[in-house]
Amino acid sequence: MTPTLVRQHLSHPGSKTRVDLWARARDWSEIQERMLVPLYEAVYERLEVGPGTRMLGLGCGSGLALLMASSRGAAIAGVESASPERLALARQRLAAGPWGARARADTQLTDGSPRDAAGTGAPAYSLVTAFEPIGCFAGDSEGLGVLLRGARPLAERGAAVVLAGWGPPERCATSSVLRVATKLADPLPRGGSWRPALRDDLEEVAHRAGLRPDGSGRVACPFGYADVDSAVRGLLSTGLFDAAIAATDRAQVDKELTEALHPHRRTDGTVWMPNVFRYLIARVP
Repeated sequence: MTPTLVRQHLSHPGSKTRVDLWARARDWSEIQERMLVPLYEAVYERLEVGPGTRMLGLGCGSGLALLMASSRGAAIAGVESASPERLALARQRLAAGPWGARARADTQLTDGSPRDAAGTGAPAYSLVTAFEPIGCFAGDSEGLGVLLRGARPLAERGAAVVLAGWGPPERCATSSVLRVATKLADPLPRGGSWRPALRDDLEEVAHRAGLRPDGSGRVACPFGYADVDSAVRGLLSTGLFDAAIAATDRAQVDKELTEALHPHRRTDGTVWMPNVFRYLIARVP
């Protein structure tokens, strides 16, 4: 759930902090990405995603949402330019196929532009998704707007474009944990300043991209982890704490995160944070 995932190793003067991007991508794939499955399912049910769907996933990560759409019979393509490591994992997943069945031969995954994923002469998309939630950090919608403008000419008239965002902070227990990122990143200019999600965040992005809002919904997406260590690894895999790591170091971020997670730890050692995410369905005019 990152606005922009840095590709380089993070460091700052006097620190030897390094981010293992492959380990982070695996943590995202194995721990964090599944937290948004209720969101994917709700959207696919509402839009009746199936064999007649031609879908483009923007910021497709390690491919779980694409995998779920493919299992419904949809033709899929994905773009992931922020993390080549996540994209490599998506290719592995889809090569194996959803739940034992191989993905369709026309599946396209790319780290380029939406047009690169479409291929020459390919039919227009009937569904475009941007499932990576915005509305968490100031400016996190800027990159999404660029992707949407690139994808819009590839979608058929009336095609659904789905945007996702964090719900109100009072309904997202993880909001209190994300504030750690802002507190530690303060020494850096624009170091990932957390802000509450605003009601019209998604509508504003849609309007700027020339899309017409056509309905919305809210979905409960609790973040549940086997233990505190898994929670820390999962949250760090989002990239939302990169600026904090650069401003301090990994050990300090781990310590602060562990403390922030303490109120959400259950007696059996698991970590549970109820959250609500919002999605907007917009249409290509």
